[in-house]
Amino acid sequence: MNLDGKQILITGGYGFIGSHLAEQLASNNNVTIVDRSENQIGVEEVKGIEVIEGDLYDLSVVEMAITSETDMIFHLAADKAVNSENIAAQFDFNNTMTSNILSRMKEVGVMNIAFASSSTVYGEAECPTPESYTPLEPISVYGASKLASEALISAYAHGFDYTTWIFRLANVVGPRLQKGAVIPDFIEKLKKNPELLHVLGDGHQEKSYIYIEDCIEAMCWIIEMTSDPTNVYNIGTKTTISVREIAEIVANQMDLSPKITYTSSDRGWAGDVPRMSLSVEKLISLGWGPELESEDAVRRTVRELVSSQ
Repeated sequence: MNLDGKQILITGGYGFIGSHLAEQLASNNNVTIVDRSENQIGVEEVKGIEVIEGDLYDLSVVEMAITSETDMIFHLAADKAVNSENIAAQFDFNNTMTSNILSRMKEVGVMNIAFASSSTVYGEAECPTPESYTPLEPISVYGASKLASEALISAYAHGFDYTTWIFRLANVVGPRLQKGAVIPDFIEKLKKNPELLHVLGDGHQEKSYIYIEDCIEAMCWIIEMTSDPTNVYNIGTKTTISVREIAEIVANQMDLSPKITYTSSDRGWAGDVPRMSLSVEKLISLGWGPELESEDAVRRTVRELVSSQ
């Protein structure tokens, strides 16, 4: 599907990935974003972007956002807490949003949707993990909700002739990266106490990181190059970086030499996957590869976040 001259809806358009995607697509498309007002991080003034503030749990907001004029939906909205204490509420919230969107698409005849899934659907899988890996056994409610949404999207794709794209994302980093992610968390901790950085887990957690511009380019490339009812692709890099290395990069960029302490656990929190590395061979076979590998993506993000403080 060519992404020029289209009417595009982005759910979660105020978020980290959504705001960057909206800005990228607005130059050649009519872009509408829908998100809660409290999530706003600076995209509402971009020329060509219409904003609908509301909750996709609310059917009236869904009806306002998705019309017969909509050509393409990027569904990025989600409760992203990996270790949410309110298990039933998070699962219900994420999947009710997906269900509401798919049902409304059927009502008005919208046939194309791209969904931001996550590496968390794999659980603690062998690495690097290909899209064909089974069994899918997420260890967090967030991962379970993403996997359930994938299944629902697949059912609609095959039942109603939708074309769907499911992106299983590695850790995406870059400007506007929000609190809760490891890099802004370390920066905030060192601003409060430049002499000590306490790290959750033993620091040997090792994961793949992709820079936001590479992530958006990969998403658009996959959409333009594929057209099956369900197109499932990992988006990440071939390399990984450890939490210990990230802590050292942040400290160096801030010109600090803090004492770095760790806990004894091999993971930072319940639901955290200690090692994640996605196979990106399927994506590379389409003729695309990232400009930045994991370490360079992290270093660039740290520089940008520190300089913006």
